[in-house]
Amino acid sequence: MLGLEIVIRDVFKVYRVGKVEVQALRGLSMEVRDGEIVSIIGPSGSGKTTLLNLIGGLDQPTAGSVRVGKIEVSALSPRQLTDYRRKTVGYIFQNLNLIPTLTAAENIELPMIALGTPRGKRRKRVKVLLEAVGMLHRASHKPDELSGGEQQRVAIAVALANDPPVILADEPTGELDSVNANLVTRYLVDVSREFEKTLIMVTHDSNVARAADRIMRIEDGVIKESLEPLRLAETVKPPSYIEQIRARLSSIDTQLRELDMEFRTGRIDGDEYVKRRLRLKNLRSSLEDELQRMGTL
Repeated sequence: MLGLEIVIRDVFKVYRVGKVEVQALRGLSMEVRDGEIVSIIGPSGSGKTTLLNLIGGLDQPTAGSVRVGKIEVSALSPRQLTDYRRKTVGYIFQNLNLIPTLTAAENIELPMIALGTPRGKRRKRVKVLLEAVGMLHRASHKPDELSGGEQQRVAIAVALANDPPVILADEPTGELDSVNANLVTRYLVDVSREFEKTLIMVTHDSNVARAADRIMRIEDGVIKESLEPLRLAETVKPPSYIEQIRARLSSIDTQLRELDMEFRTGRIDGDEYVKRRLRLKNLRSSLEDELQRMGTL
């Protein structure tokens, strides 16, 4: 299915943490053309992940409109949202969400099984996607037998399994070294263009951001400006190493809160919750150790 236009109008998102009210988005408006590749950049806590979650149907706005193609996402019922997430949006998470007991091919096939796709059609689609991300020779390998970059390439194929028109990527290269980050970005962009998808990437990496057709900078819950990739270096100061670590810590805290919500709402079971929480906590601890070593914690 070809990419869809995304139109967001005057969206607010308010969270309540105890007695404290947090405004994640403050009347945000934006448009993405069908088949366009857009990067979202901005400081930690600016609303980047919240924005993706609203487009992806993982959360609902407090006020405002989120439209994808002809679908008014902000008006969908819980059952309609489930159908929307299966058919319209492919999500690439920073923590991958690959099933560790399944091979690369089986991970890609799983979303198609959930949608009831016939077996023969599934197998053909798996082969096409594995070829597209350069992983056909690793089809029978499980995630722990793959490098981080290879796992992320499989995750791209998983996101494309049901041929959704929209792909959302939340820090897709956040845990990769620069070489693998560039490789994964190239595959993600090339595959999105090949299959004519609308792609929105949230990233802290300026090299990833510049691979898009357009870059939107979000700050304090609103889109501040839309940039051509070549203008990014002129307007955005590259973050220091310490700033990058602090941004990763903030991102992990956001993921932990979202993980708690997934567990409370029954979207994941206890085993998956414990595994993902432990992984995030260990990563957070190692980053804090690095800041402490540098004398900045």
